[in-house]
Amino acid sequence: MDIYLNGRMLPPDDARVPVTDAGLQHAVGLFETFQAHHGVAFRLDAHLARLADSAHALGLAASLNPAPLADAVRQTIEHNRIDRARLRLTLTAGTLSLLKGDESANGNGGGAAPQVRQTVAIVPSEPTRFADDYFEKGITVVIHGPGANPFDETAGRKTLNYWERLRSLRRAATAGAGEALWLNITNHLASGAVSNVVLARGGRLYTPFARGEEVKGALAAPVLPGITRAAVIECAEKRGFEVIRRMLTVDDLLEADEVFLTNSGWGVLPVTKIEKHTVGAGVAGELTSALRADYLALVEAETA
Repeated sequence: MDIYLNGRMLPPDDARVPVTDAGLQHAVGLFETFQAHHGVAFRLDAHLARLADSAHALGLAASLNPAPLADAVRQTIEHNRIDRARLRLTLTAGTLSLLKGDESANGNGGGAAPQVRQTVAIVPSEPTRFADDYFEKGITVVIHGPGANPFDETAGRKTLNYWERLRSLRRAATAGAGEALWLNITNHLASGAVSNVVLARGGRLYTPFARGEEVKGALAAPVLPGITRAAVIECAEKRGFEVIRRMLTVDDLLEADEVFLTNSGWGVLPVTKIEKHTVGAGVAGELTSALRADYLALVEAETA
C-alpha cells in the first residue's frame, strides 16, 4: 500500500524523510495508531484531538488543525482502496532548528521562536489477525518498573520515544509473556507497555487515572488516555457497571476477579496470568468477554 508523506501518495520505497528530520535525530514527534473498518477510521476525531493536544502541550505546534490531517487519512484510505487496515499517523518537528532565534538573542532569550517545518506521514498496513482462542485463553503479563514518571511532561502522550517500552516488551516476551505492566515511581499501577489496563472486582471496574483524569491539584498521570479504553468504558457504563478511576496497587491487580488490556490493535484482551499468579479461572472472564463483544459491535456500528 502507498504511503502518505507531506501531501503526496508514494510507494513505500519512495517515501523518505531527510536524515536531519528531528523525529530521527531527537525523537521529536508524536504518533497515533488506529484501525480502519469498512474504509472508515474508527474514532479518528478522538485520535486527532489527542494528537493536537499533545502537539500544543509539548510545543510541537502552537496550534494544530486536525481537519487537514483527517483529510489526509481519508485520502490514504481512498487511494489504497482500504477496507480493513491498521494506520499509523506520525507527526515530527521535521526541519526544526533550535538554534534559530537563539543566535539573534545574544544569549538573553529574546530571539524568535524556533522555525518548524513539520513532517506528516501516514503508513497503512494489514491489520494483525488474532486467533479466536487468543481472546479465550488470554495472555500472561509481567510487572515492569517503576518506570512511568509523572514528573516527565511527555509521559501519558504518544511520543516517538518508545525505546524503553519496547525493551520492556522484549523482556516480557523472553519470559513467555505478551505484555509488560508498568508501575509508576510510587509503585502504583500505570498501564501496559502498549496498552491500558482495567480490573474487575465485585461487579465494579477499576482503571488507573489517565492524563487529564487526575484529582485536582495532583501531578499529571503518566498514563495515556486510550481511545479504545474510553470506548470500552462507554460499553461498561451502558451495561450499568460502575467504572472507578483511581490509584491502584499490585495487590489490587492480584485480587482482581478479571483483568483485561485495551488498545486499538486487539481491542479488549484478557489477562489470565500475572507472572505466576492465575487470574480468576485462568480463562477469559464473563465480563471481559461481554465487553469485548460490545466493543466489536460498537466499532461495527460506527464504521459500517
